[in-house]
Amino acid sequence: MQVKKALFEIGQVVRHRVFAFRGVVFDVDPEFANSDEWWQAIPEAIRPRKDQPFYHLLAENEQGSYIAYVSEQNLLLDDSGSPVDHPDIDKHFIIDADGSYHPRPQALN
Repeated sequence: MQVKKALFEIGQVVRHRVFAFRGVVFDVDPEFANSDEWWQAIPEAIRPRKDQPFYHLLAENEQGSYIAYVSEQNLLLDDSGSPVDHPDIDKHFIIDADGSYHPRPQALN
């Protein structure tokens, strides 16, 4: 099986193609890596394929912030320039003067 290169990178701000939320990518799975229960809970008409990258997002919507797991087919680049307001942003990223998100260096054991 050929693994597809991820379209979005860690630190990019994206938005959902259908639902009203956006977020910063903080991790990427090359293909679906969640439970079958999670996948089956998505209505069949909008259930994504498993053979594509899935993104972990520090997400926000009008109700608040949360962690989202979203298929590549359901994401678009968010070019609004607005910062993402999530309480874990500083834990994962350094934000530079132009508002770009850069992963914090990780300590090695």
